[in-house]
Amino acid sequence: MGAKILVVEDDGGTAETLLNGLRQEGYTVEHVADGRDGLYLATSADFDAVILDRMLPGMDGLSVVKALRAADVHTPLLILSALGQLDERVRGLRAGGDDYLAKPFAFSELSARLAAMLRRPVARQETTSMSCGDLDMDLLQRRVTRAGRRLDLLPREFKLLEHLLRHKDRVVTRTMMLEELWDYRFDPHTSLIDTHISRLRKKIDDGFDTPLLHTVRGSGYRLSERP
Repeated sequence: MGAKILVVEDDGGTAETLLNGLRQEGYTVEHVADGRDGLYLATSADFDAVILDRMLPGMDGLSVVKALRAADVHTPLLILSALGQLDERVRGLRAGGDDYLAKPFAFSELSARLAAMLRRPVARQETTSMSCGDLDMDLLQRRVTRAGRRLDLLPREFKLLEHLLRHKDRVVTRTMMLEELWDYRFDPHTSLIDTHISRLRKKIDDGFDTPLLHTVRGSGYRLSERP
């Protein structure tokens, strides 16, 4: 099955041209004629790309684009519009559109632009927070709390905990931590890791009912709610 495309277009003739052409090229296509309906579908279902008109009833195309980007929907967007002036194209792209095609257009050009959009990697939301049980890490504020209590971690301890959180519920070996956090290939029998783990454990586990940082004998360490 081909890529799934949402077409938001209120002009009947244009919509028919798009639906027929895209389906002939193997795409799966859904169509709505109202901006609000387009916003609802684009936020509630998975589409590989959205083609939407600039002027729509219910909610105009630029408002739809802005609302989608504000909702962290990064689906590629191709804006169609009879407003082809340079400033209008710039407005469309700055609102969050990935491409802008002025009407009237040749379907072959639209098809090529759509294919180019689909080849681009979709932006992904960067992780800004992580948690394990009642332990929370805010990567933006460099803040760690457990059960609402602020934990004072040194930069190296913060980095070590971040690494463990990214591998939550999995065993992380001493060698992995040495190579990825210290950028050196130390002797795997060095006590460097154990010393830092011991200090980190005191800060995140002491005084709490459930230990989170576990030693896996002969292997390494694991951050998990499970014993």
